[in-house]
Amino acid sequence: MELLRTPRRALAPAAALLLAGAALASPAGAVDLRQPATPHRAPEGYERTARQVIAIAARDQAVRQERRRSPLRPTAYTSGRGRWQVSWFANGKEKVQVLVSDGRGRVTESWTGPQVAWKMARGYPGAFGRKVNSPWVWIPLCVLFVVPFVDPRRPWRLLHLDLLVLLAFGASHVFFNRGEVDLSMPLAYPPLLYLAARLLVAGLRPRPVSGALVPVVPLAWLAIAAVFLLGFRITLNVLDSNVIDVGYAGVIGADRIADGEVLYDGRFPADNQRGDTYGPATYLAYVPFEQALPWSGRWDDLPAAHAAAVAFDLLVLIGLIVLALRLRPGPDGRSLAVVLAYAWLAYPYSLFAMASNSNDALVGAVAVWCLVLLARPACSLTRAAAAGALAGVLALTKFAPVVVVPALARRLRDAMPVSARRRSLVAFVLAFAAALTAFLTAFLPPGGPQALWERTLGYQGARDSPFSPWSSGVIEAAWPAALALAAAFALAPVLARGEVTTRRTAAFAAAALVGVQLAATHWSYLYVVWFAPLVLVALFEAHPRVTPRRARAS
Repeated sequence: MELLRTPRRALAPAAALLLAGAALASPAGAVDLRQPATPHRAPEGYERTARQVIAIAARDQAVRQERRRSPLRPTAYTSGRGRWQVSWFANGKEKVQVLVSDGRGRVTESWTGPQVAWKMARGYPGAFGRKVNSPWVWIPLCVLFVVPFVDPRRPWRLLHLDLLVLLAFGASHVFFNRGEVDLSMPLAYPPLLYLAARLLVAGLRPRPVSGALVPVVPLAWLAIAAVFLLGFRITLNVLDSNVIDVGYAGVIGADRIADGEVLYDGRFPADNQRGDTYGPATYLAYVPFEQALPWSGRWDDLPAAHAAAVAFDLLVLIGLIVLALRLRPGPDGRSLAVVLAYAWLAYPYSLFAMASNSNDALVGAVAVWCLVLLARPACSLTRAAAAGALAGVLALTKFAPVVVVPALARRLRDAMPVSARRRSLVAFVLAFAAALTAFLTAFLPPGGPQALWERTLGYQGARDSPFSPWSSGVIEAAWPAALALAAAFALAPVLARGEVTTRRTAAFAAAALVGVQLAATHWSYLYVVWFAPLVLVALFEAHPRVTPRRARAS
């Protein structure tokens, strides 16, 4: 195993820059573990002693099996009201974790392997998104997402397969919800591989697609359904959604910024100690919501995180509408706007991210608005500078989205008159560099760049996760090749022939984001919303006609 880890250590700095942005480990609130003062006396409020609880945990089958392999040392902790946690260690590493009910004196849970450290791998019901995972919500959304775009006269058209692949993450998701990580992790990668190849081809060899995008369903139905879906998702967020550690980290960081405290000093609360691992733009995005709905100082319902998640989702929605109107004038643009809005609202993973109240839709939102700035054929130098600054913001959300910058730069070049191309690229690069410098300088901790690196990119690049083949030991030796492939996806637009239109830019940018996720040492279903809006633009804009000609005439 040490030989397999050598390439990762050698490539760690470059990999961290390329792959940063992974989610934190646990979606639930951290438990306040306390070791009793003595193992022979029950702590206040508890019926049993630490020694009695250890004896109960020792009878668990997982503990007995692990003890046959190596000697284990148990330590008992109180773990909230009426519950104990017994951790079994070997050579300083926790091998088995057992939860015991204090009142009943029974083992309620026991975990080994990666599920000891990663609570999100345990399959707790509703840990991510709550009711969104219900078949009564998920399956109807899948049907609504696909049906309007089905052409019964052309059953084998490629768009049908594309939409089904966007939903194919659900096969992996089922096993994830069951806590079966060995199955969920590998099943997530075939859809990623297909999308990466499909989007790269769409960028390098763009071709218009015959047939209407929405061949049968009346456009007015989609508009009405979009309004209903928007109200449904906001209501669900308010009434039945939870805030995972990612959203909690955003609220903490916003509170620290507003109070003038250092952001990257390692002083986040004990229940989210590594919450200061994202880019400063992410925490800044939470500031207005935290100021309007102040943080209580604990991991409660966090209304500011709910408001931020809804706002990020709306930013994607509005961005898609504005982009459609810029891509196509008149009725065609309005029709495309309705379709893109509907598809985003019907896509289950956009609702999944919103119901988890994560920060991931922020990445998709900023990427879409970058396209909005560059959508028109002739951009001004002012717009070039604005696009560069916004690209800097995108890079400083979760760091990994920096891979879309080459696609944006190529689009800017092709959108400008030949005489202004050099000046526009200079304006773009200078604004991008200025945004990076301003943000990083403003939030540089007392320890300087090294401390910032250790809290963010260094930590993310060094973690092992069961949600990636590169850190689980399955095919770890191939990780450098995955890195090289991700870099190739990011640089593909530089070598593209012909004019790189907005549609091609969306395809290249989405391919770059998928490529970086393929090589990441941690992957999450929440990351789908990084590239999903760009995929919708790339696929749908390829259809010259949104509706049949007869419907348009009517």
